[in-house]
Amino acid sequence: MNNFTLHTPTRILFGKGAIVDLRDQIPQDARVLITYGGGSVKKTGVLAQVQDALKGLDVREFGGIEPNPSYETLMKAVQLVRDENITFLLAVGGGSVLDGTKFIAAA
Repeated sequence: MNNFTLHTPTRILFGKGAIVDLRDQIPQDARVLITYGGGSVKKTGVLAQVQDALKGLDVREFGGIEPNPSYETLMKAVQLVRDENITFLLAVGGGSVLDGTKFIAAA
């Protein structure tokens, strides 16, 4: 095993009105990757609200993180992070999206 240091600061915004303060949590020069799962964040309008809150920032998206996400799915996101020089990960969704995004950050 190789020695390493991992620093993954995490902030969770949760609840009604949390999206309003989202922009204040992201550095202006960040290259943001929004991660999300299936259709529920689209159907409920949450993804659109997040997109609106982040207008003017450099944002990419990675959707389709399935429940208990596969290694292959998450490695596609890791490759996107590398290719696009992403500096900020924003998970929008439930437990599998949050866990998958933690994997992406650690990879």
